[in-house]
Amino acid sequence: MTATALAVDERLLRTSPLRRLLGRPELGSVVGALAVFLFFALVADSFVRAAGLSTVLYAASTIGIMAVPVALLMIGGEFDLSAGVMVTSSALISSMFSYQMTANVWVGVGVSLLVTLAIGFFNGFMLTRTGLPSFIITLGTFLMLTGTNLGFTKLISGTVSTKTIADMEGFESARAVFASVLTVGGVDFKITILWWLGLVALASWILLRTRVGNWIFAVGGGKDAARAVGVPVDRTRIGLYMGVSLAAWIAGQHLLFSFDVVQSGEGVGKELTYIIAAVIGGCLITGGYGSAIGSAVGALIFGMTDKGIVFAEWNPDWFKFFLGAMLLLATLLNAWVRKRAEATK
Repeated sequence: MTATALAVDERLLRTSPLRRLLGRPELGSVVGALAVFLFFALVADSFVRAAGLSTVLYAASTIGIMAVPVALLMIGGEFDLSAGVMVTSSALISSMFSYQMTANVWVGVGVSLLVTLAIGFFNGFMLTRTGLPSFIITLGTFLMLTGTNLGFTKLISGTVSTKTIADMEGFESARAVFASVLTVGGVDFKITILWWLGLVALASWILLRTRVGNWIFAVGGGKDAARAVGVPVDRTRIGLYMGVSLAAWIAGQHLLFSFDVVQSGEGVGKELTYIIAAVIGGCLITGGYGSAIGSAVGALIFGMTDKGIVFAEWNPDWFKFFLGAMLLLATLLNAWVRKRAEATK
């Protein structure tokens, strides 16, 4: 190949930093996060204090732990409407198994992991075998888990909440792993922040540095085309659903060991929060586009808005309004950024 041919080969052209920046899925959400931060910093003094930022990060982390795998699933072109109640199912299984079997709490935690992963596998397996939309599959799982959570809890405990397991062997060590508080510079930070950042780093590495990441983008871009070039589409989709269930297990254990008692009706509606965080972070509803970092920024926007309204002493009833407005603005901004990125290629 001649030097002239090389010079015009677009695959060898260097991309400017500006083009690379405009091509990042999370650019719009980062701009939105800065705007939200500056807004609440101006209207609420306590928002920018160390204790206030710790509260914001904790609120963001409880959403972000789930938003990360949900974002990967959306990049792969699928949804999971059972993600919210799966968190509660994970906590209930750990609590009730430990209490009823009078076993070490860690035994219940292990059983919960296996069962929760099995739920994720079920979602992925049903999707690949039936050909039904993920909306229908996971809506069915959502309803089954909602009924199971309530039915089993009332059957075993006699009430809608679990019995305390705080006095059981292994509780304190499990709490240290899933619900402890770390003090840095005199400010308390929940360990969920570390879980969240770890998941973001792991998911980013998978998406950007591994073959599996290429598979996820390919499946989201078009599963038939991906299958034609040798991508293991079914395994990739099942793996993505099991990733969601793994994060649900982590979030569920935090729920259990933070409050000791779990209400069986919790988690309903949370699945939309995780999806919205991923969309605000730059994920497309149609799949094939997005990032783990973007989902983290989306969760951070959630945390800042939720706690910023409290710090500003506004009526929290307005939170859903701000949430809807942010969703629309973020989606429009993300669409504009993507068009600009495509125009500069």
